[in-house]
Amino acid sequence: MADDARDNKYKFYKVVLTGGPCGGKTTGQARLSTFFENLGWKVYRAPESAHIYLGGGARFSDMSKEEAFSFQENIIKTMIMVENTFFGLAEDRRQDVLLICDRGVMDGSAYLPREDWERMKAKNGWHEVDLRDNRYNQIVHMVSAASGAEAFYSLEGHETRKEGLESARKLDAITANAWVGHPYFDVVDNSTGFESKMSRMISIVCQRVGIDLGDRLALNSIKRKYLVTHIPEDFKFPHFQEFSVVHDYLVTPSRKMQARLRKRGQAGNWTFTHTIRRPEINQESVELRMPITEKDYEILLAQRDEKHHTVYKIRRCFLWHNQYFQLDIYQSPCPEKCKGLMLLETFTTLCRDAIKLPDFITIEREVTGDSSYSMFNLSLKEEFWGRRESTETPESEDD
Repeated sequence: MADDARDNKYKFYKVVLTGGPCGGKTTGQARLSTFFENLGWKVYRAPESAHIYLGGGARFSDMSKEEAFSFQENIIKTMIMVENTFFGLAEDRRQDVLLICDRGVMDGSAYLPREDWERMKAKNGWHEVDLRDNRYNQIVHMVSAASGAEAFYSLEGHETRKEGLESARKLDAITANAWVGHPYFDVVDNSTGFESKMSRMISIVCQRVGIDLGDRLALNSIKRKYLVTHIPEDFKFPHFQEFSVVHDYLVTPSRKMQARLRKRGQAGNWTFTHTIRRPEINQESVELRMPITEKDYEILLAQRDEKHHTVYKIRRCFLWHNQYFQLDIYQSPCPEKCKGLMLLETFTTLCRDAIKLPDFITIEREVTGDSSYSMFNLSLKEEFWGRRESTETPESEDD
């Protein structure tokens, strides 16, 4: 990717703002841009490619099915070309760079029948793991005002926006589903006022980047974890993406430091991540998470900590009532305590009683904060239980 050639002391972070009509994307881009520029970052903004053509008079309603296919293909190709140009610009900047993408490549897939999307991928040699997971660092879905803030839904000032409330809700849903499976996918709903919605969006991006907000923006999202005893057949789930995930802990110079590798993929296409959790500073855990190449992964794997088992999971990602969930189903080979284990996780600012949990899954109890269900302890071999965590340390969403 474009940031491989950059000096490691500078960050290049690529975030997609997506969502249904009237979700606050345009305002969000401006607010996010100003916020990061005030921090000294160089900010680029990749425009929505479809608007270039639709604003110029092109209309899907005027096209045959094959013409619409070619038109959507060209929109996606334009998007890739524009983004790649910004990737190149970022390579030579001697400062931190944020690229804000007004929608991303997978948004285009939401407006195509599944068979047309499969045909387009095959024709161009595209793969969803690359387009969705490897291309961008984070996806932020701004829920349309048509879902939860209907009084604020408006068509004014948008010459290409024609959708009524029901159409807007449907577009919001299919756009969100196009990104399900990205490892860092956040949903910003309409549960608060608009100004708070903007603050929450900025907070979410800052959290992912690793920026200390201090008291500038409220940030009270925590990971909730639940022990699952039964899941139904696949057809009873909402739209989901499923991944194979492999975790290994590495040897570290201190027991207060953790290092782990993650391999995550679909259909033989993988992404690789190296995470280091440093000793707590001011009672806060400091974590550095880096995407790495397959070659680096194999090199680091030689430092595997033999006190820990390799952890194998199937991870199922889905949306339920605008809340993003991950269901981890532990796989063999695994230690005895992981056999049949299933854990449901979500990040939320809602209090415990306000969370709408999936009603098609059997949940035994909440285990948030229970160190028995931290991945560090679950992976630890029994003969080394003396070094177990006594309390569960904060975990990142990709654990």
